[in-house]
Amino acid sequence: MAITQGQQIDANSRTITSNEAFVLESTWTFVTSTTGATGAHTLFTVTGNVLLSVFGVCDTSLTGAATVEVGVTGNTAVLLAQIANATTLDDGDVYVDADTAVGAAGVPSTFVINDGLDVLLTIGSTAVTAGAVDFYVTWRPLSSGASVTVTVPA
Repeated sequence: MAITQGQQIDANSRTITSNEAFVLESTWTFVTSTTGATGAHTLFTVTGNVLLSVFGVCDTSLTGAATVEVGVTGNTAVLLAQIANATTLDDGDVYVDADTAVGAAGVPSTFVINDGLDVLLTIGSTAVTAGAVDFYVTWRPLSSGASVTVTVPA
């Protein structure tokens, strides 16, 4: 049997064997005027083409009646559906879709991210005034030189 495709390897020359090959965490502490302000905030910076999944684990209950969603430019709720009121995301909840789960949830879908579209947290309607969520991304590269990095909350 002839093998016509090479195996992907990481920077340490180890074979990448899973769509969840790499895991990154971005701890997001919400503050009204910065990280909780309305608008799009970059959670993860993406270079090239990648497969990825995103989910959040709430460490401190959110306050402020804002909408919250995770996606990419042009499709801001594709990765994590919009939560209509951030106050429903409580300490211990897992954010994988619009209906957060207490304590445990299924792994969200895997998506192809094309041409380095960054992963965005979009806050709408009003600010999130307080709270903290650990956002995780599991990913693997598709194109040569592809990567995902944590963007420092600002």
